[in-house]
Amino acid sequence: MVPGLIGKSEMVVREEDLVGKLGNIDVDVLSTPRLIQLLEEAAIEAIRDYMPSDQLSLGTEVKIRHLSPTTRGMKVTAHALLKKIDKNRLFFLVDAYDEREKVAEGEHERILIPKERFLQKVEKKRTA
Repeated sequence: MVPGLIGKSEMVVREEDLVGKLGNIDVDVLSTPRLIQLLEEAAIEAIRDYMPSDQLSLGTEVKIRHLSPTTRGMKVTAHALLKKIDKNRLFFLVDAYDEREKVAEGEHERILIPKERFLQKVEKKRTA
């Protein structure tokens, strides 16, 4: 895995992606949590072919600016660029565009951890 890897993820905004699903806001636009998920998907795509089978990639930090609303039915495309690697930490630059303009930009951090160790931690918490 080396800096410079790029990933892309796309979606069409559906009913379940709208900000109105978060509470009492009745607006038919893409919610920030769903936008963040799309950006994470792009980062995962950037490294998918380079992931060792015994490792997991987990998101640890997201810092984005949601710049503009995207209405239901519009296509959104997210991009991720692996900017830096520091031991098991991966740093991405991310952005997203709808059919008309840039709608998000920011940074995303992921870590690589042994899959078995993570699953043991999950099981320990589940049975505690």
